[in-house]
Amino acid sequence: MIGRRTLLIALGLGLSACATQTPYQPEIPGGRVHGGYSEVRLSTNRFQVTFDGNTLTSRERVEAYLLFRAAELTVQNGFDWFRMEDRSTQRDRQTYEEPRYHPSHDYSHWRPNWRYYRRQHGWRNWDPYGRDPFWADDRTIITVEEFEAHAQIVMFRAPIPAGVTAFNARTVIDGLGSSIERPQ
Repeated sequence: MIGRRTLLIALGLGLSACATQTPYQPEIPGGRVHGGYSEVRLSTNRFQVTFDGNTLTSRERVEAYLLFRAAELTVQNGFDWFRMEDRSTQRDRQTYEEPRYHPSHDYSHWRPNWRYYRRQHGWRNWDPYGRDPFWADDRTIITVEEFEAHAQIVMFRAPIPAGVTAFNARTVIDGLGSSIERPQ
């Protein structure tokens, strides 16, 4: 039980540092912000829960928000604890190219030039049109990732039996609650 509480606190601290990622909200298709949670009731005490993050949302945040939503559903439906079954996290990774900025794009009439001194070589000139590796590439390769976590949860009442791997819903809500970023 101590390990789970420590994990919840660590997840909470990690999430509190992120401000531009998917907020904790229901997923609204075509909404202003991509991502959020959704669920489907499978039976009286069983749900399929999903949290979909945007390209700025870390895997850890997506999985923590899924855990928080599972705990909320458990309490909202009058149960005390839940067990996760068939849990998975999917990653969508895309790589694309962007043209790279080069000073000649904007400064055809102005030629910046710097002089610097090196003990071994004396005075040297530098300009962005020379053979500087910083300007060598004419494109930038960008890779972005999105994560989506899914879990089927089964909810129960009464104390958690010994030897069962499960989550106390109120402990999860208390542990992660302060780190949950809601939409503004």
